[in-house]
Amino acid sequence: MKHNLLDTKDYIVFAVYFVIVAAYGLYIYNKKKSESTGSKDYFLAEGSLTWWAIGASLIASNISAEQFIGMSGSGFKMGLAIATYEWMGAATLIVVAVFFIPVYLKNKIATMPQFLHQRYNGTVAMIMAVFWLLLYVVVNLTSILYLGALAVSSISGFDLDFCMYAIAAFAIIITLGGMKVIGYTDVIQVFFLILGGLATTYLALNLVSTHYGTSGILEGYNLMTSKASEHFHMILKPDNENYIDLPGLSVLVGGMWIVNLNYWGCNQYITQRALGANLETARGGLLFAALLKLLMPIIVVLPGIAAYVLYKDGAFQAEMIQDGAVNPDRAYPVLLNLLPAGLKGLSFAALTAAVVASLAGKANSIATIFTLDIYKKVLKVDATEKNLVNTGKVSIVVAMILGVLIAPHLGIDKKGGFQYIQEYTGFVSPGIFAMFILGFFWKRTTSSAALFATIGGFGLSIFLKFLPTMADLSWLSGMGFSVKNAVGVYEIPFLDRMGFVFVFCIVGMFIISMLSNKLKAEEKGLAIDAKMFKTSTGFAVGALLVLGLIVALYSVYW
Repeated sequence: MKHNLLDTKDYIVFAVYFVIVAAYGLYIYNKKKSESTGSKDYFLAEGSLTWWAIGASLIASNISAEQFIGMSGSGFKMGLAIATYEWMGAATLIVVAVFFIPVYLKNKIATMPQFLHQRYNGTVAMIMAVFWLLLYVVVNLTSILYLGALAVSSISGFDLDFCMYAIAAFAIIITLGGMKVIGYTDVIQVFFLILGGLATTYLALNLVSTHYGTSGILEGYNLMTSKASEHFHMILKPDNENYIDLPGLSVLVGGMWIVNLNYWGCNQYITQRALGANLETARGGLLFAALLKLLMPIIVVLPGIAAYVLYKDGAFQAEMIQDGAVNPDRAYPVLLNLLPAGLKGLSFAALTAAVVASLAGKANSIATIFTLDIYKKVLKVDATEKNLVNTGKVSIVVAMILGVLIAPHLGIDKKGGFQYIQEYTGFVSPGIFAMFILGFFWKRTTSSAALFATIGGFGLSIFLKFLPTMADLSWLSGMGFSVKNAVGVYEIPFLDRMGFVFVFCIVGMFIISMLSNKLKAEEKGLAIDAKMFKTSTGFAVGALLVLGLIVALYSVYW
């Protein structure tokens, strides 16, 4: 092992975190064990999760090392604009709560492949089940595991492999208890995540104020807005070097909606938390998650901007350099290493909590899809409930072992990990979202059209990605559809590319469905009625509050 960078007080704080999570998880497991009714209870915690547990679990699963490290790095590089992923995510959660979750619950959907089987056919469902398993294991699980271990290793000084094995083992212990244990322990994880994250932000703002001879976090914030005013704009202009990542108004009316709606509404990893609850509870959980989402930029973006201000004024010159160049993703670890004993242990626990919670949620989703959509339907159709639960537990362990074995060989690093996830999921997100959205609300959509969206959308995404190597796209710059990348080549910004592919998939699906000879035979619309989308007064007030805050934030930082 490497030299330890943690103090005894840090170990005590971290031990308290570990004991609380483990003890509470064991308590929940024993309390709920007698109430277990089978596989759905194990995978979905059917009827067991409260609204606050669902909301906390959603955030715990969403926030991991790529947010703490990658988004703080983006804050260092491009500023508050990166917060659009979080604030638009909050708006998206409201949309999902009102329009998506009622459809899933009304039609008793337990998994995303089940939805595709019920809406389209077994072929579409099986293709996507296998695809999601590969995506979750090879891209998401490995990325979370490796980036998390890398971050924990850089802060603790422990060997990278040791951190990876320890995190994986901790996640397995939590995941084997089923969704009810994950859901309730995630409440503890989110508590440490937010508390530790706020401690780091507090330190960062104080560092800025003391660096310039004043004191207080408000003074630190004011200094940041004056010293780095260019870092406090949500909508970037075409001449901004980061425009290719966040192309202006596209973050409000374009591809950002596809990214978020696909992630929050068509993703087993996320929707699984709400699928075992009733509609009111599920909506309450999503609304709570949206409120927590508004806090995330304070925790993960502001520290990065603070590090930028200090670096620009001469601090952290050596610490921010990696391989001879400034690496923005070093911003958060650099700040953490400045925390006093005890507080550093709290922030270390917060980072570990984020990683472990995300791993547990992802592993449970992998087990759910494999067990209910592949094992039960193909490998052992007469499987008993006990057999399904045991298969789920085995698949959790196998998935985590595969993650540990694959991760070191993928070439993921802190600089490219967040982009790695976005790159591979972004190739398929437009097609999947098109397949879901038309499947929800247009009964005449056919299975052939769904396959076209999946395969055709992926193919067009690949084509547009490599189009700049085959053609000069500078002529599109006048219309705002292309911009120079880091090496001076004109390319279509990532979010705009997703928007184009989504429109292509929708149009293609419409044409194929209309021309299909089996149109009437394939009308397999879901059970939907207008009353499903009516919300309670409490939810409506809360949703308006969240949306009002988002509008206010964009107005202030336009």
